[in-house]
Amino acid sequence: MTLVVSRRHRRRGASIVDHIDPRIQIIEISSQFFVRKNLTRIIGEVKPDLIHCHLRRSTRVVANIRPSAATTSTLHIGVNSPDFLQMDGLVCNARWQVKGIPPNYKGKIFKANNSLTPYRRLNAEEIFTIRKELGVNPGTFVIGAVGRYHRSKAWDTLIEAFKTTKSDAVQLLFFGSGSQEKKLKGLAANDSRIRFIGYRADIKEIYQALDLLAVPSRFEPLPRVILEGMDAGTPVLASDTGGCKELIDDYGGFIFPTDDVAALTKALISCIDSPPERHYPDLTRHHLANANKDLENFYKLLIESK
Repeated sequence: MTLVVSRRHRRRGASIVDHIDPRIQIIEISSQFFVRKNLTRIIGEVKPDLIHCHLRRSTRVVANIRPSAATTSTLHIGVNSPDFLQMDGLVCNARWQVKGIPPNYKGKIFKANNSLTPYRRLNAEEIFTIRKELGVNPGTFVIGAVGRYHRSKAWDTLIEAFKTTKSDAVQLLFFGSGSQEKKLKGLAANDSRIRFIGYRADIKEIYQALDLLAVPSRFEPLPRVILEGMDAGTPVLASDTGGCKELIDDYGGFIFPTDDVAALTKALISCIDSPPERHYPDLTRHHLANANKDLENFYKLLIESK
């Protein structure tokens, strides 16, 4: 297997390359100059049976090359370029993406299950230690907000709704970073119950120390954060946008109309006053081995069809 990446793959010191199996050949190319020429050369040398593109630009380049190999692309948003319709197959993470594919598309469509690596269950002492380290007093109801500080995540809506709640025995903890950090901290400045923890590498352990995971997004294709929260048994309160609604419908949780501050406030108060029990839905179809097997079967189908 060969992975072709831009030479600019390393951002802020991190890169997907650091997590790739050493048996996979990694080839770096310029993302600015001679992209099509270099990719054409690599395809000729590697002679792949299948090419899997990620996002719009790589799809456009491969569609223009017209290789003899079977081709597929993963939709991050939707079919936002006619080049996607030139692929032999399309991979969708959410049902709303499948519904958005034009009826004239002649290729094959695969509804994937966003992958999840299950995490071990912590014991009561470990959870107590995490909550203490986070500065949470016993008896406090902890709401977690995990993800980029970006407008699409609607953290401003969550802060506005949370500030309307009156209980002192509750905290809203933000985990992440992003361009809206200063703005969000300004919105939360006069409420000491709201704290910004920053990025945490141990977030899968922290999920288990939360009483509620809030996902108020204005838009989400299909959020892995919800799957990770559910794997931890943490009740989830999410907006009814995109993949959020799909996961709540499939596995349970609480939902409110997107950007409806009053409805979110009401849902938060309900959860604070009557804390929901931990919930462990069956997520086995999302487990990495199962999700990978299903994708491999789709690859085989495309290659055989080609």
